[in-house]
Amino acid sequence: MSILAATNVSQSFGETELFQGVNVTIHARDRIGLVGPNGVGKTTLLLILAGRQEPQTGTLTRARELKLGYLRQEAVLTFAGQAHTLFAEMQTAFADLQQLEARLRDLEAQMADGESGEAVLDEYGRLQQQYEQGGGYTYQAEIQRVLQGLGFGAEQWQTLLGHLSGGQKTRALLGRLLLEKPDLLILDEPTNHLDMTAVEWLERTLRTWPGALLIVSHDRYFLDRTVDQIWEMRRDGIDSYRGNYTAYVQQRQARWERESSLFLAEKERLTQELDWVRRHIAGGKTDMAKGRLRRLTRDIILIEQVGVLGKENKSWLEIGGRVRTFTVNEAEQRLNALRPPDNSPPRLNLKLRSQERSGRVALRARKLQIGYPNAPLFTCDKIRLEREDCAALIGPNGSGKTTLLRTLLGEIPPLAGDIFWGDNVQPGYFAQAHEQLNPANRVIDELRRQTEMEEPEARRHLAHYLFRGQDVFKRVRDLSGGERGRLALAILARQGANVLLLDEPTNHLDIPAQEAVQAVLEQFDGTVLLVSHDRYLVSRLATQIWELRDGRLHVFEGTYAAFLAARDGGETAVAELAAQAKVLLPETAVAPPPPPDLSWVQEIAPPPISARPRRKKRAKARTWQERVGQLDEALSEAEAWLAELELQLADAQATGDEALLARLQAEQAEAAAQLDDLMAEWEQLVGGEA
Repeated sequence: MSILAATNVSQSFGETELFQGVNVTIHARDRIGLVGPNGVGKTTLLLILAGRQEPQTGTLTRARELKLGYLRQEAVLTFAGQAHTLFAEMQTAFADLQQLEARLRDLEAQMADGESGEAVLDEYGRLQQQYEQGGGYTYQAEIQRVLQGLGFGAEQWQTLLGHLSGGQKTRALLGRLLLEKPDLLILDEPTNHLDMTAVEWLERTLRTWPGALLIVSHDRYFLDRTVDQIWEMRRDGIDSYRGNYTAYVQQRQARWERESSLFLAEKERLTQELDWVRRHIAGGKTDMAKGRLRRLTRDIILIEQVGVLGKENKSWLEIGGRVRTFTVNEAEQRLNALRPPDNSPPRLNLKLRSQERSGRVALRARKLQIGYPNAPLFTCDKIRLEREDCAALIGPNGSGKTTLLRTLLGEIPPLAGDIFWGDNVQPGYFAQAHEQLNPANRVIDELRRQTEMEEPEARRHLAHYLFRGQDVFKRVRDLSGGERGRLALAILARQGANVLLLDEPTNHLDIPAQEAVQAVLEQFDGTVLLVSHDRYLVSRLATQIWELRDGRLHVFEGTYAAFLAARDGGETAVAELAAQAKVLLPETAVAPPPPPDLSWVQEIAPPPISARPRRKKRAKARTWQERVGQLDEALSEAEAWLAELELQLADAQATGDEALLARLQAEQAEAAAQLDDLMAEWEQLVGGEA
C-alpha cells in the first residue's frame, strides 16, 4: 500500500534549479536509501517529503493519518522543553501510556479508600488490559534499551536537554523517534554522531523496523545492512534500483554499459539511414527519402531530449508535436554532435603510484607503548606489515589511533619499544584534520609548495580533484571539509609514497568521491595503514584488522568480514578468534629482539589456502630469478636483525645486566648462523647459474 507519493516535484533557489522531475512512491514496508553527489538536493527533497518545506512545483500525496518521523542531519531543538531531562524526553513518546498510568493510579487510590464499586472495577480492568497491550509494563525498559544502544550511559539519563552537546541532542531526537515508531521514518545521515557500537546497534534495530524507512547516508556499509532499495538522485529526477548499496553499484554499472552500447548502435543505425537518404533524396525515391528524413529528424531530437534509454520508452507524441524536418546537412551536424551518455556524477580522477617498491617487509614494531608522558594509551607487542598489505586500525574515539600514526612517522616518540621501517620505504601521510595544509595559502599555491609543479601542470592536476576554474584560487581556510580532503589527496598523489598512512581519508566525501578513493586504493601497489570509520572501505581493502580495545592492540589476520564473523559467531568463533588473533600484552621487562620470520624463504610451493590474504596475488618463488630475489630480501632482514642485536648488546653491557647479555649473545650466535646459511645458499645459486 502506498503511504506517500511525489509527482513531478522540483525545487529552485532563485534562478538556480536544484532538481526537477522527481516522481517517487513509498509503500508501507519499503526500506529505501537515497544517494547522490553533494549538492544535488537530497536534504531538500527529504524536507519536502517530510512536509517541512513546500516544493516549487509538483504534488505530494500522503496516506490519511500517516505518522511520520524525521531526523535532520544537524541538531535541531525540537524537544518539548529544554528543562526536560534526557529520560523524561524519551517518556514523551509514551504520553498515552502515561495518561493511562495516571488514571490507573487514581482508580487504585479510590479502591484503597473503599470506593470500589462495580463501575470502578470495570474501568480499572478495561484500562489495565489496554495498558498491558500497549506496552505499559515494558516501555521503561524499552527507553533504557534505546538510550544505552545510542551510547547514553545511565549516568547521563537525568541530564537536562539544554546541557547536551549538538551531537547528543541529535542522538536524543533519534532515540525519541525510534520509541515513537512512526509509519515512515526519514533519517538524514543518522550515523554522523554515533560511534561504531551505536551504529551496529542502530543497524540491528532498523533491520526489524515495522514501518517504512527512507535514509540518506554516506555510510555505504550502513546502507548495505539496512535498505533493500536505492534511489539515485540526479538534477533531472530519480532512478530506482532494487537491492542494497552493493547491488545498486552492480546494476548501475550494467545500466551505464547497456546505455552506452545502445547509443553507439543507434548512432550507427542513424548514420546508415542518413547515408541512404543522401543517396536517394534527389533520385527516383525522393518521397520515400523525405519520409525517412522526417523520422530521422524525430529520432535525433528524441535522443537529444531524453537519451537513448528514454527514447525506447517514449513515443514522439509524448515528447513534442510538429517540428521542421532537418535538411540532410543539418541532420548530419546534429547527429555528429550527439555524445555518449554520461549519467555518472563528476568523479575524482585519482592516481596513486609509488615511485619505487619497498622491501618485502614495509614496517615492523615490537613492545610498543603508545601515548604521552603520564598518559599512556595502549600497548602493542608486535606488528608487521608487508608490501601490499592493508591494515585497518579500528577502535573508539580517543583510543589512540591517530597517535599511533604520528608515532610511526616519528612525530611523537613511543613511550617504549622500537619501530623499524623496511628498505626503500617512502611513507605518505593523510591527516584527518589536514594540519599539514597552510590555511592562508591558495589551493594552487599549497599544491606547488608541497610538490614541484609548474602552474599549468598544477591546474591540470587539480582538475582531476574537481578544482576547476576559479576554485584553484580559493584560500585553504575557506574550503569545506570535503574540499580540504580532496586537496590533501591531490598532494599525496604527487609524492610517490609506497607506504600510505591514511587517517579518515573518506571523511566529508560524498559517495561518488568515496568510490573513487576506494578504487584507487584497490589498485595501489604499495602498503596501506588505514584509520577509518568507513566500514565499506575497510571491508574492501583490509587484509589485517588492528583493533584497539582495553588498552591493548589486538591483531586479526584476515578480512573485516572474517573479523566480524569471529567476533560475533558464538563460542566456537570466539575460540577461533583467540587462535587467529594476536592479543598483544604489555611487557615491562626488556627482552632480546625476536628473530625475523624467515620461514617463507623455504616455501617454494604456493602458500596454503590459510595464508593471509593480499590485495594482489603474490608471485610464487618458482624460478631461479625469483628465488635469488627472495634470498636477497631474507639476507637484508637477517642483517637488520643482527644490527638490532648489536644495539641491544651495547645497552646490556652498559647496564651490566649479565643475564640479558647472555641471552643476547645466544641470539646473536643464532642470527649469525642463519645469515651464514642464507649466504651459502645464495652463493650456491649464483655460482651454479654462473
